[in-house]
Amino acid sequence: MNPVKKVLGCFRKADNDYEMIENGDKIAVGVSGGKDSSVLIHCLHLYKMFSHKEFEVIGIYVDLGFGQEHIEQVVDFFKPYDVPIHIVKTQIYDILKLHLDKNDNIECSLCSKLRKGTLVNAAKEYGCNKLALGHHSDDAVETLFMNMINGGRVATFKPKMLLERSGVTLIRPLVYAFENDISRMTAQLNIPVSKNVCPNNGHTERTAMKNMLKQLYRDYPSCKNNFQLMLRNQEQIDLFKPVKKEASDD
Repeated sequence: MNPVKKVLGCFRKADNDYEMIENGDKIAVGVSGGKDSSVLIHCLHLYKMFSHKEFEVIGIYVDLGFGQEHIEQVVDFFKPYDVPIHIVKTQIYDILKLHLDKNDNIECSLCSKLRKGTLVNAAKEYGCNKLALGHHSDDAVETLFMNMINGGRVATFKPKMLLERSGVTLIRPLVYAFENDISRMTAQLNIPVSKNVCPNNGHTERTAMKNMLKQLYRDYPSCKNNFQLMLRNQEQIDLFKPVKKEASDD
């Protein structure tokens, strides 16, 4: 199947399942310069044309301060789409260098938290009621396994959630799309991708999880689709349920 149609079909199904996009929305997209957020902007652009929903889209790029970011080509690519991309300068890298882990590496969880907080604040500043992130199905499964391995929790991120403190609703319209289809769409449309300049790039726990799952998919090809089904198959959750005994009066 044409990757554009496939990814857009996943986008539409996610919107139908979770009512992500409504008339009158002003949606901020968290732009990273990578393929996922750029494909998300393109899907929003196409969806606005055929869904008959009236909404506005802007992009927000958080400059973490790593240096050598080349976001200009992405900004230029989306100018014909009438999607302005706002660049927010930060000193997040300076903060991260003060909180290195035991191996003197940047704490990915802290970086993610600071970037997300900056995105939410910027979305509110630009009058947006929703913040869209480019997380896809593979990201969701990787997060699930990381939570099980590190925290003993069967949990992943939600496709849609209200951030009560800010009043901004977080949405992930690509949550049903696979990363390889997003990559194919990027190549087909010649969407520019900026280089990832994070010092931890390629050496994170998520990268290790991604590689583990790739091997699993090679050995058991059917599990990739089954893992995606598992994320929303709440009717067939069957885990341990200890009997809770009432406290004795003795």
